[in-house]
Amino acid sequence: MQDSEAPAPRRKRRVQEQTPVQRALALLVRREHSRKELTRKLQARGIENEAADAAVAKLAEAGWQDDTRFAENLVRIRANTGYGPIHIRAELGTHGLDSDQIAAAMDTFEGDWTENARDLVCRRFGDAGPQELPARRKAADLLARRGFPGDSIRQATRYDPED
Repeated sequence: MQDSEAPAPRRKRRVQEQTPVQRALALLVRREHSRKELTRKLQARGIENEAADAAVAKLAEAGWQDDTRFAENLVRIRANTGYGPIHIRAELGTHGLDSDQIAAAMDTFEGDWTENARDLVCRRFGDAGPQELPARRKAADLLARRGFPGDSIRQATRYDPED
């Protein structure tokens, strides 16, 4: 190889520091975040409190971040993965949502909590459900840990496929 054919050395690109808004938007592109969660994540990445608050407020104003949309999405995802209303309400509370926002998000759920509990029991214990008392207790414990109310637990663990 001759000297004239040698490739030119590559210059190192200078990585440009992202603004707080760009960092917040990068997080929102992956999934929905609550206002509190997004602010906390920006602060954890070394962005000052005021700058993080301003970035989140700017994105909320532009419609990129919306606590209502976040809450509805969380309710749908958690309900579809086998969690009950008690668990979901508690999780929404940890995201800094007030009781009105939580109630509005829970009202968007169009399914039946008892049916969700039955589906979870059938997935874990077979289509016939738990037959023996120890298995029913185990199913009831599972549903309680997942945040289902007592009436849904009773109906799901005494489930008869003929009903």
